[in-house]
Amino acid sequence: MTVKKAVIPAAGLGTRFLPVTKSMPKEMLPIIDVPVIHYVVKEALASGIDDIIIITGRSKRAIEDYFDDAPELEMHLAKNPKNKHLLAMVQEISSLCDIHYIRQKEPLGLGDAVLRAEKHICDEPFAVLLGDDIIKNDTPCTRQLIDTYNRYRCSVLAVEEVSDAMVSSYGIIKGKPLEDALYLLEDIVEKPTIEDAPSRMGAIGRYVFTPEIFDCLHHTNRGVGGEIQLTDAIRLLNARQNIYAYEFSGRRYDTGDRMGYLEAIIDMALEQDDLRGELLEYMRGIVGRLE
Repeated sequence: MTVKKAVIPAAGLGTRFLPVTKSMPKEMLPIIDVPVIHYVVKEALASGIDDIIIITGRSKRAIEDYFDDAPELEMHLAKNPKNKHLLAMVQEISSLCDIHYIRQKEPLGLGDAVLRAEKHICDEPFAVLLGDDIIKNDTPCTRQLIDTYNRYRCSVLAVEEVSDAMVSSYGIIKGKPLEDALYLLEDIVEKPTIEDAPSRMGAIGRYVFTPEIFDCLHHTNRGVGGEIQLTDAIRLLNARQNIYAYEFSGRRYDTGDRMGYLEAIIDMALEQDDLRGELLEYMRGIVGRLE
């Protein structure tokens, strides 16, 4: 059975971006003029997924509104022929794919957020894409994981090497190298100290799971921060069946981090013909003032 469903957890409180996230979901923060979650949804679609479940929480209504029809706006744009391209853009957003919304009533962690989708997923393999990670590559990161799943019919985690300073922010894996970029998972430790970390390979916000992960989540007690940690459920699943870790190809932006967010804006602005020249000139001016 191929992977056709994806879960996008987007119920986090976004405390690293307060005060703006007091009233705006962090997933709706704009990369120039496109919200972060739009890139995540587009990655899922480009990976062959056509059924998306977004896990939301309190004050996340803006996400639903963004992907919904906007008849008043469309009527306004349709009155002026000059707005033809804007009208087409707005209509495209609301017709991307089937998107379903499930509310996580309490902020009980990533593991609990994924568990909310159990009834919709049923007994199918599925992808998980964190709503604040943007990964750019010609072959989408999620597609890379699905291709690996199709080879081994086992759960797959996306991993990348992280700096010593960031080790304590990730689930760090211990893996047996099998071939280039592929590991057989032996263990995963949630947010270890540098001394306790089994490697420098961190699990980032992309996964493909077999449906057995849900039983493991049901048997996972609250862990770090009093939350149900997805990492703990992965350890339970790994005791039952093989799990693979894949060092993906691509450029990742952690837009839940302020520096990662700024990097995403600058890099994507440099890719736009109407912004690149002026931005480069401005950046050269900054360098000149600092010298």
